[in-house]
Amino acid sequence: MQERRKIGAGRWLAGAMVLLAAVLLPVAEARAQIVGGFDDALNTLLAPVSNLVVGIVFYSIPINDVGFPLIVGWLVVGAAVLSVYFGFVQFRKFGHSIALVKGDYADPKDAGEVSHFQALATALSGTVGLGNIAGVAVAVSIGGAGATFWMILAGLLGMAAKFTECTLGVKYRNEYPDGTVSGGPMYYLSKGLAEMGKPGLGRFLAAVFAVCCIGGAVGGGNMFQANQAFQQFVDVTGGSGSFFADKGWLFGLVLASVVGFVIIGGIKSIARVTEKVVPFMAGIYLFAGLLIIIANYDQIGWAFGQIISGAFTGEGVAGGALGALIQGFRRAAFSNEAGIGSAAIAHSAVRTKEPVTEGYVALLEPFIDTVVICTMTALVIIISGQLASDLTGVALTSAAYATAFSWFPNVLAVAVILFAFSTMLTWSYYGLKSWTYLVGEGAGKEVVFKVFFCACVVIGSSMSLGPVIDFSDSMIFLMAIPNVIGLYMLMPVVRDEVVQYWQKIDSGEIRKVGKVRPA
Repeated sequence: MQERRKIGAGRWLAGAMVLLAAVLLPVAEARAQIVGGFDDALNTLLAPVSNLVVGIVFYSIPINDVGFPLIVGWLVVGAAVLSVYFGFVQFRKFGHSIALVKGDYADPKDAGEVSHFQALATALSGTVGLGNIAGVAVAVSIGGAGATFWMILAGLLGMAAKFTECTLGVKYRNEYPDGTVSGGPMYYLSKGLAEMGKPGLGRFLAAVFAVCCIGGAVGGGNMFQANQAFQQFVDVTGGSGSFFADKGWLFGLVLASVVGFVIIGGIKSIARVTEKVVPFMAGIYLFAGLLIIIANYDQIGWAFGQIISGAFTGEGVAGGALGALIQGFRRAAFSNEAGIGSAAIAHSAVRTKEPVTEGYVALLEPFIDTVVICTMTALVIIISGQLASDLTGVALTSAAYATAFSWFPNVLAVAVILFAFSTMLTWSYYGLKSWTYLVGEGAGKEVVFKVFFCACVVIGSSMSLGPVIDFSDSMIFLMAIPNVIGLYMLMPVVRDEVVQYWQKIDSGEIRKVGKVRPA
């Protein structure tokens, strides 16, 4: 029955994509003829609303004459509180996290749709991306080399936030008879707070989170990714003289078709793609960075010296903190995402009967994303000497890698497109689960969202989206307000899960795969 529903939904989506192409082709061609452009009209219309929301969400207080957004402090303080509350679990249980990802404690009979590794890869595909390439470059260009120190610190603290929210995601998920699951902050806010006698507050916070997640998925998780992927594609195919320079709609249509083909199958299909794409693209990026660092091994000590000294000078503390936590989190919100709550949606689909196991797996995410990949980017930029240039964003990272490999900008363009593609897959699932939380489960309702999501890929590729992306960034960070409130209120529940889990480990009730239970 489930397979028939999926086939029917697939045909529905395929037909919708054909219709979408038929509608968008003439619209895209006509759009080029409109004086002033549709882009300008839309941006002018949205700018007042976007500016108002951005001003509220990113309200700043002056620190050393530099504005510090309170929402950034909200995330960092939350991560620090959870790190202390759980006794810095990110360091104590790091080894156990690796064992879980390897499948040492896996049981295929447990409820869920994907393995620990697939859940981690899917969540990583939503965070590893432009934030690691462009966000880091923006951070160090503003805060200097010292920004790297504060970025690493934020990543280490964020591991505890991921542990907490993903444990709750599995504990309070909905499991359906057909084997599918739905989880995330929407469910642990509504169900968890209801257990505490606060059902009204729980439903309100869950609804706010879901609405903001849909906005973030459509904008930052979709249109911004498509837009940046198209720009990179044009750059490596001839720039302004490229055949595709004015055909963003065509690029978007192809990309939307591929995205639609994958997301038809739900989280299992998404996980099968991301578990291959994420290691591949991250591996290429890290390998190239490692070659550059090895080739300049005599500068490694100097680079780390710049990072440490820069972090603790007057300019470094302000620039570093703001560069890493403001620019890295705001402009490229997916470079960490701890405390936002979105990753808990993907991790909730894991096959396990012990919620805390996925919490341990999830804490690896900020480590891989921020501590490893972002640090690699920063080191390459510092060692290459490009930090002194006037470049920023993707251009700075590309120039840094090009100092050793003249051809690497082409590879980076492919990486950006793959990063964008995998990010869109994951955020389509985040948006979908938030959508179905609000409107109810059902194949037809899912298809409506998927078609809309694919349409936004085309729009994002072919438009200038300044106010749209600013508004979407605001939606993503607004998710952190109800989510962190829920984490504070429900962290004793996670503590109880931790105690019960380790009691089962100690008693032998839970043991490694293939290990005989002691008599």
